[in-house]
Amino acid sequence: MDFSKSAPTPEPQSYKGPMTSATVYPDRVVFKRSALARLGGNRSGEVPLADVVEVNVVEPTGWVNGHVHLQAAADAGPLRVVSRAQQQAVAGNPRTIMFSYGQRETFKEFVAAVQAAWAAAR
Repeated sequence: MDFSKSAPTPEPQSYKGPMTSATVYPDRVVFKRSALARLGGNRSGEVPLADVVEVNVVEPTGWVNGHVHLQAAADAGPLRVVSRAQQQAVAGNPRTIMFSYGQRETFKEFVAAVQAAWAAAR
């Protein structure tokens, strides 16, 4: 018999942004859009961490919302925001969560959790 203790599986961690919540699991991140966001055409999504090639981070400021984009190989590159239409495209990306300036602590916690899970999954 093997009485050795195995490492406990980390509990999923959930984070809330405007109109989106994200749950970080050891092998994936699940983005869930609110009903209002889905009415606007935004989609929920699930990203296996094995498919992530880069974690793109834009910090929230007093002027603009920040976001975290889990870039997959199929993406053209990091998301860029220079117009209102592009900001809406970022908000609607199924592999992105946005954070306001008032949520900057939650933003930092989410970035740390995603980067740790991504590093462990590699």
